[in-house]
Amino acid sequence: MDYFHSKQIFSPNQGDLLISEPYLPDPNFERTVILLCNHGEDGSFGFVLNKEANLRFDDVIRDVDGFEEKLYIGGPVQQDTLHFIHRSEDQEIGGKAIGGGLYWGGDYEMLLSKIKLGQLDSMDFRFFIGYSGWGQGQLQEEIQAKSWIVYKNVQASQILDIRTENLWKEALSKLGGKFKMFANYPSDPRMN
Repeated sequence: MDYFHSKQIFSPNQGDLLISEPYLPDPNFERTVILLCNHGEDGSFGFVLNKEANLRFDDVIRDVDGFEEKLYIGGPVQQDTLHFIHRSEDQEIGGKAIGGGLYWGGDYEMLLSKIKLGQLDSMDFRFFIGYSGWGQGQLQEEIQAKSWIVYKNVQASQILDIRTENLWKEALSKLGGKFKMFANYPSDPRMN
């Protein structure tokens, strides 16, 4: 089946991945994979999963010395905010279920408490500064312009257990067909 001509490509949902096409000209989204945390008539938002920041968690939150987990640049919007996704079933942390065993956010004070007590499995969490957002109809237009490829039915392990520098290539490869070829395109087409 040609993925671009299926009805799914134009119907992203919460919990889907948005994979940037190989030569998307926006430097904020070059070779990125975004987890869509909310998508509706009023707009959409999510987090870039594979753009590491030059900061660690304890660089930003001073009360948790020694918690040196990586931070990721979730997107260009409000980069003075901290967000997280996780697959923890800890009811005290909670969060909004977004599909595939993933949760967005939760009780921030409880999160900090569990970090301080050493009770948090960092492999189950990813932390972001800023987020990616689209106004009403904007994401739909970008998908129809083929700026994004929608990857459906994502599981937490496909996000949290893969090295982030490989995420873009792996996601495209798993789609197969021409997308597998896209995964091997050089960053600079002149280098071909």
